[in-house]
Amino acid sequence: MTWTIRSGADLGRAVAEIRGRRHLTQAELAEEAGLTRDYLAQLESGRSVTLLEHLLRILRRSGATITVTWPGEHGEG
Repeated sequence: MTWTIRSGADLGRAVAEIRGRRHLTQAELAEEAGLTRDYLAQLESGRSVTLLEHLLRILRRSGATITVTWPGEHGEG
């Protein structure tokens, strides 16, 4: 799976989808990542991403394409 990331909301959707494909709850992934479940929920919903939005804007305006690639259950990616 590959996602093109243009905004914090795009990144949040990718995280949520990968988490779902891994069959993890928000609490489980938050623990793995060293975050609180509430913060992960905010990231997945596209909230609390001001710094990320600024970084993505800088990269886009510099001509970069940001993608997230996840190999999936069977190593495809």
